[in-house]
Amino acid sequence: MMHALEITVQQRPEVLERVLRVTRHRGFKVTQMQVHINDDASMAIALWVEAERAIELLSNQLDKLIDVTHCKVLPAVSLDQAANS
Repeated sequence: MMHALEITVQQRPEVLERVLRVTRHRGFKVTQMQVHINDDASMAIALWVEAERAIELLSNQLDKLIDVTHCKVLPAVSLDQAANS
């Protein structure tokens, strides 16, 4: 099953590696990722993952990371719109 996450993190060299490591350890496969640097020196990460596991297992763990300021699971409608654009 495909899921999409919207993650806001502090801009630090190691934060992207931490996010990807937690994603892999929780059994999710990254299928697509977009990273943008915001004006306030934070980074916005759009992460599309695939797994049969519940997405809450991943989003709860990402929320616990010290550099993550926001983690939101996007609804399935947003997935369809993202795939069509």
